[in-house]
Amino acid sequence: MEKEQRWKSLRLRGLRQRWIFNSILPILALLVLVVALFSAGVSNYYYGTMQKGLETRAQALANSFNDYFMDNGFNSYYQKAVQSAESFEDKNCVELQFIGSSGRIQVSTSGLTAGTFPGTDDILRALQENEMAPYQGRDLETGEEILAVSCPLTVNGRVVGIMRLVTSLRAVNRQVMIAVLAIFLIALLCMLLVVFSNLLFINNVVEPVAVVTEAAKRISAGSYGARIENKYSDELGELVDNINDMSLKISQNEKMKSEFISSVSHELRTPLTAINGWGETILEDDLTDDPEQLRRGIRVIVNESRRLSNMVEELLEFSKMEDGHFTLQIEDVDLQAELEDAIFTYQELFRQDGITLEYHPGDGDLPLIRGDSERLKQVFCNVLDNAAKHGGAGRRITASVAQEGGYQVVRIRDYGPGIPEEELPFVKQKFYKGTSRARGSGIGLAVCDEIVGLHGGTFAIGNAGGGGALVTIKLPVRA
Repeated sequence: MEKEQRWKSLRLRGLRQRWIFNSILPILALLVLVVALFSAGVSNYYYGTMQKGLETRAQALANSFNDYFMDNGFNSYYQKAVQSAESFEDKNCVELQFIGSSGRIQVSTSGLTAGTFPGTDDILRALQENEMAPYQGRDLETGEEILAVSCPLTVNGRVVGIMRLVTSLRAVNRQVMIAVLAIFLIALLCMLLVVFSNLLFINNVVEPVAVVTEAAKRISAGSYGARIENKYSDELGELVDNINDMSLKISQNEKMKSEFISSVSHELRTPLTAINGWGETILEDDLTDDPEQLRRGIRVIVNESRRLSNMVEELLEFSKMEDGHFTLQIEDVDLQAELEDAIFTYQELFRQDGITLEYHPGDGDLPLIRGDSERLKQVFCNVLDNAAKHGGAGRRITASVAQEGGYQVVRIRDYGPGIPEEELPFVKQKFYKGTSRARGSGIGLAVCDEIVGLHGGTFAIGNAGGGGALVTIKLPVRA
């Protein structure tokens, strides 16, 4: 029991894992991609906007400085650089630097950096290429993340210095981090909601599946008829109904099989006992002085042997049905002649039992049909024998054949007690015998129904008006 519970737990866990892998992981991958793209977009937006603004401002300051202060020599340049640094308005957030051609800071709004060599590549590019160059990265002196823009200062087309704007990225980094953290938290919340909803859903699916699986195992182990309480109104409810219906039908079939085995055993034992008893009597007793008794014993042996033969034939036919080897030898058949042969066979037997068999032929000669003459005669004999066994109390059986539209219709009726209404839907099922105490295996009518169905016809059993059972066989006329 403990092992079963552990195995059940492993199966459920495996199902949950597959569910998570197939449904949650793709959503997780999508959310990670969204967060990554959003983070990259926010970073590009903030850093790009800041760099563009710093470049615009640096270019404007450099152009003004080149136009107004670079024509009067180095002394004038240095003096104006110092004045520009002192009068620079945004020195609290942006550092203005003037750098010589050697790369050393000559003038700065921050006195701490004056005389140092920044050594960043924007300075080198501005000096060598005579064009504005940006830089984003760490300050080599302080290690702080900065954004810098270097613009060349020229005299007669020659670069003599660099005007450089430098700002810290600390505030921007904080803004980017806040934005990324916000989208990360939103994605995490979405992921938690997805996981929670999926766990609820999978629990609502897995637990019922586990119950259904356990019930199916019990049924397969032999607990036929076991039922599952249906608490569901969706596809699971339909599945539970189907399993309950399957369990009920298996239980019914098993019960009918058991009854069938018991019935067949009894049916075989009875004629064998009679045959054996009369055989021993004839062998051991001298009945030559009592020919009537001798004929009676032989008649019993013949009748019981015929009954055994019929039962064995039914079992063989049933076996062929179950194996799918039940075939027909199709040819042109005179249905009326086959019915009359069956009636001739049984008329004298029924008379001996005190039963009158009346036959009403159709008007004129009926057309031939396509079918298996031996199988159709088997159907007629089986139905007549069944009528005598179950309706013999009425002492009368009638049979008729006629053409109705595109069908030839055979009707065989007894005048016995009829069939209980509640048993009518089941009388053609294999192994079914109902409340009748008449001898039989319970498969004769199932074989008849199969034969008529293979001919494209219908085999119906009902109660006739005025009492008794009525069998109606409809077979299509040859086109």
